Amino acid sequence: MNFPVTIEIGSTKILLHAVLELAAFFIGFRYFLWLKKRQGDIISSSNRIWIFIGVIFGAFIGSRLLGGLEDPSQIAKADNILYYFYQNKTVVGGLLGGLAGVEIIKKIIGEKQASGDLFVYPFLLALIIGRIGCFSMGIYEEAYGNETSFFTGMNLGDGRLRHPVALYEIVFLIILWIGIHYAASRISFQPGALFKIFMICYLLFRFLIDFIKPHYTFNFGLSIIQLSCFAGLLYYSRYIVQPKKLILSYA
Repeated sequence: MNFPVTIEIGSTKILLHAVLELAAFFIGFRYFLWLKKRQGDIISSSNRIWIFIGVIFGAFIGSRLLGGLEDPSQIAKADNILYYFYQNKTVVGGLLGGLAGVEIIKKIIGEKQASGDLFVYPFLLALIIGRIGCFSMGIYEEAYGNETSFFTGMNLGDGRLRHPVALYEIVFLIILWIGIHYAASRISFQPGALFKIFMICYLLFRFLIDFIKPHYTFNFGLSIIQLSCFAGLLYYSRYIVQPKKLILSYA
């Protein structure tokens, strides 16, 4: 496979990553609407729109802010600081920023109901599609791993065997999807519990997977992504320590 993977339309070449990034948003949103229609929604339509606004703006700001901070040494070198932050983005920042955006909006509109469960499966689907796009970029997207002699090592475009961390994440997301669905079919969870489980598992995965990725690391051995994941896990720590708080009853 030659990286980055492109789609040829006549004489025009389009990065597969760009196509799949748009597809992830579109398909994920359509899947959300289908689930909302099928399962119903405890949130009123007007409040759900406001929550979407919180998600979109929070995710946009969070993804760019954290993406730009991934390598602090590059910030001072940027000719245009706003464009520098706009160019850089990360999923972890998007999730945490979206979470913050929703919580702020819910405080403003006075919405008390948990609103995250309907997003879980659409998020998982969108992330899987997006990570296929990241993998298609090889080393030309910062979603590749360190060099390795492990049997999963792949040449991602620079002639070296590297951890294909985008593929690792896809496998993890599929397992997480199956696990959440299996648990939800046998356990009656508190409203919002599925989203909390998704966030806890994903943040823990990203914290661990960053140890095999090349990136800027502080003197104490962690990256900005890992610190953000740790902060997110602290936010959910009461459910990690006492997981029974997520459960209503067993089927």
